[in-house]
Amino acid sequence: MPANVYECMFLLDTNKIAGDVAAAAQQLRTILERNQAEILASRPWDERRLAFPIGGHKKGLYYLTYFRMDGKNLLNFERDVALNETILRLLVLRIDPKHVETLLAIARDEHALALEVAPEPTAEGGEPVPHEVESHAGPRRGRRHADDDKREG
Repeated sequence: MPANVYECMFLLDTNKIAGDVAAAAQQLRTILERNQAEILASRPWDERRLAFPIGGHKKGLYYLTYFRMDGKNLLNFERDVALNETILRLLVLRIDPKHVETLLAIARDEHALALEVAPEPTAEGGEPVPHEVESHAGPRRGRRHADDDKREG
């Protein structure tokens, strides 16, 4: 079974890190290597105030890592992470092989913006093209209108 490439965003406790990001990065590397992961790219992403407190914490450091690992090792990796008090949350995504090189190039570039806003499509005159809104709400229920009766009759 071939190994998959994963993107993992860790949310780290800034109180436990206490400004020593290198030591926190080493802890993450140790957990990954213990679970036979090959680290492809790894770097601090952003330190910011959280939208809501997590376990009483109001700030956190987001740390981005790309690694290659067999899927069977992923469960043990997540168990090891759960035992680490420095890691508040994590999100692991499997990367489609056709996107791996692009994402790794962005992750390895320390000066690149992580998420660039895609340009709005424009018409010939430079005006933004309005977005079409689709309704997925299903059929309407409730009050009937006089027009509805004319259509049915």
